[in-house]
Amino acid sequence: MANRLANATSPYLLQHADNPVDWWPWSPEAFTEARRRDVPVLLSVGYAACHWCHVMAHESFEDAEIARVMNENFVNVKVDREERPDIDSVYMEATQAMTGQGGWPMTCFLTPDGEPFHCGTYYPAQPMSGMPSFGQLLHAVAQAWSGRGEDVRKAATRVVAQLAAQRAPLPESILDEDVLAGAVSRLHAEFDAVHGGFGGAPKFPPSMVLEFLLRHHERVGIPEDGHSALELAEATCSAMARGGIYDQLAGGFARYSVDSAWVVPHFEKMLYDNALLLRTYVHLARLGDSLGERVARETAEFLLHDLRTPEGGFAASLDADTEGVEGLTYVWTPDQLREVLGPVDGEWAAQLFEVTEAGTFENGASTLQLKHDPDDPARWRRVRDSLREARDQRPQPGKDDKVVTAWNGMAITALAEAAEVLDEPRWLDAAAKAAELLLERHLIDDRLRRTSRDGVVGTAAGVLDDYGCFADGLLALHQATGEPRWLEAACSLLDTALEQFADADHPGMFHDTAADAESLVRRPSDPTDNASPAGASAIASALLTAAALAGPDATARYRAAAERALARAGLLAQRAPRFAGHWLSVAEARAHGPLQVAVVGEADDADRAALLAAARRSVPGGAVALAGKPEASRVPLLAGRPLVGGAAAAYVCRGYVCDRPVTTAEDLIDSLTR
Repeated sequence: MANRLANATSPYLLQHADNPVDWWPWSPEAFTEARRRDVPVLLSVGYAACHWCHVMAHESFEDAEIARVMNENFVNVKVDREERPDIDSVYMEATQAMTGQGGWPMTCFLTPDGEPFHCGTYYPAQPMSGMPSFGQLLHAVAQAWSGRGEDVRKAATRVVAQLAAQRAPLPESILDEDVLAGAVSRLHAEFDAVHGGFGGAPKFPPSMVLEFLLRHHERVGIPEDGHSALELAEATCSAMARGGIYDQLAGGFARYSVDSAWVVPHFEKMLYDNALLLRTYVHLARLGDSLGERVARETAEFLLHDLRTPEGGFAASLDADTEGVEGLTYVWTPDQLREVLGPVDGEWAAQLFEVTEAGTFENGASTLQLKHDPDDPARWRRVRDSLREARDQRPQPGKDDKVVTAWNGMAITALAEAAEVLDEPRWLDAAAKAAELLLERHLIDDRLRRTSRDGVVGTAAGVLDDYGCFADGLLALHQATGEPRWLEAACSLLDTALEQFADADHPGMFHDTAADAESLVRRPSDPTDNASPAGASAIASALLTAAALAGPDATARYRAAAERALARAGLLAQRAPRFAGHWLSVAEARAHGPLQVAVVGEADDADRAALLAAARRSVPGGAVALAGKPEASRVPLLAGRPLVGGAAAAYVCRGYVCDRPVTTAEDLIDSLTR
C-alpha cells in the first residue's frame, strides 16, 4: 500500500511511495508526530538521478525488516534536495561538520525540534570497510535515544550552536583587478596540464570558472606573466568535449568524470550542468572556436530533444541508471558496434571512439570518446546517426521531469544567448516558452515557487537562486527580443529578492530563504559557487545586468546592491577561486562595464540586422546588447536613441553615456574592440 509520498509532485519522492517504510514528506505534522511519540526523526535526503540513492533504496528502504525497525523507532522523513535545497543545505552542513565529507543519499537523525545529532551519507545493508550496516546504525541510534535521550538532545543543541558560530557573514573585502588576476594565477597552479580541468578525480565540469576565464581573456588578453586565461578555458573545453563525459552521439554532458581524464562519467545528466556548459561553449564559439560551436549546437539540441517537458519547461535530469545498471544505455563493446554498423564501419568506429576489447568501463564495455575530428565527415554523420538510432532502441534512463525554477532560468539564459550568437530562432522560442511557463505557473502572488510537474506547481517556496537565475534568464530574453515585458518581470523579481532575502544588518549579504519562509534550525546562507551558482552570486549577476538595462533611475539602486554583494565575495575569490567562478564572472562584467550596445531601426531592416549581428559577435561576456525601434520608450536603453539620417544605427554606451552612433558593422566592431 502506498505511503504518504503518493501525492508528491517530486519524482524522487514518488520513487519511494511504495516502500514499506512509513515515509512522511517534510512537514510540521511529521515533527509533531515525533514529539507525540518521543522518537527521533530519520531524515533521508536525495534526488531522482542519484545512483547511490537508488542503491540504498533497494538495499534498505525496500526491505521489510529494515522498514519495521525504522517505523517502530523513528518518524521517517524523505526530502528531494532539488525541491528543498534549503533543507539540504542546513543538514549537509551538519553532515560535513560531523564526518568531514558530504554526499547523497544523506542520512540524518534529528530531535523532534529538528536539531541534528548524528549524520552520514550512504549506509550499506551489510557492514563494510569499518562502516556499520544501516540496520546496526538504526539499533544504535534507537538505543542511545531511549537510554540517553537527554544527553542526545543537549548534544544536538550544541551542534546547532557550533554551526551557527561558524557561519558568520563573510567580511567585507575588495574584489578588484588584483583579485581577478590572482584568481587566474591560482587556477594556473591548480590546472591539470595533461587532461585539462582542475584537480584530480573525481573531476567536475568547471563551467562557471571557464566563463570567468573567457571573460577575463576578453578584457585583458594575455598578460605579461603569460598566465593565459584563454589557454586554460580552451584546453579544458576541448578535453571535456572529446571525452566520455560528453555524449558523442546525442550531445549533453554527464554530471562528472570518475577519473581525471574525462573518460568514464557518472552518467546522470543534469539540466544545470548542461545549461551552464551551453553558455560556456557559446561564448567559446563567439571567439571563433569551431569545436565550441559544434558542442554548443549539440547541447542546445539535447536540451530541446531530451529534457523539454510537454508544458514547455525543462526537466531536471536524466538518471545515471537504466534498469538498475549504471550507464547501460550509453556504453558499447566492439561487437556491438560491428553488429549495428557492419564489420568495416564497426572497426572504423571502434578506433574513432576508443572502444577496445578490454573496455574503459565495466564488463569490457567502453564509453565513447572522440579524440580528434574524423577525416570523413559524411561517414561520421552516417555512423553517428546509425548508432544513435540503435541506442534509442535500448532501455532508456529514467527522467526526473519536475521543472526547477532556477535551473530553467539558467537554460533560458543559455538558449537565448545561443540563439543570438548562432542564429537559431527555435532556441529563442523554446527559451521564451519556458519563461512563460514559469511566470504563469511558478509565480503566485508575485512570489516564486521552486518546482512544478506536469504543469502542477509544488508547495516549496522559491529560494534565492530561483529569483537570481530566473531574473538573469528574463534579462537575456529582453536583450534577445527587445520586448519590455521580460525586463519588467525581471525587475519585479529583483525587487522582491532585495526585500525578502537581503540581510539588513550585514549589507551585501543575502540569505538563501526569504524572511517569511519556514523557519529551520538555521537560516541558510551559502555564498560558494558549487555545481550551480550560489544564490547570492546569481542575484549579483542579475542586479548588475538589470542596472545596465533598466534605465538611469534603477541603475543606482541595482548597481549599488550588486557592488555590496561583490564586496562580500572578495575573500572567497582570493582563497578558493574554483568555488567562486560565478562571483568572478560577475566581477569581470563590472570591471568591463557597464558596456551597453543599443541598435535602433525597424525589425525588418537589413542594416539593423547586420549591426545587431556584429554586436552579438563582438560584445564581451557580461555586456548587454539589444535592438528595437527608437521610439520604444518602455525600453530604457533604446529611448532617446534616434536613427541617423533615417538609417539604422548603433550606440555604444558605458553607463548610459554613449559614443557617437555608427551605421556600419565595421565601425561598430571597431568601437567595441578599441
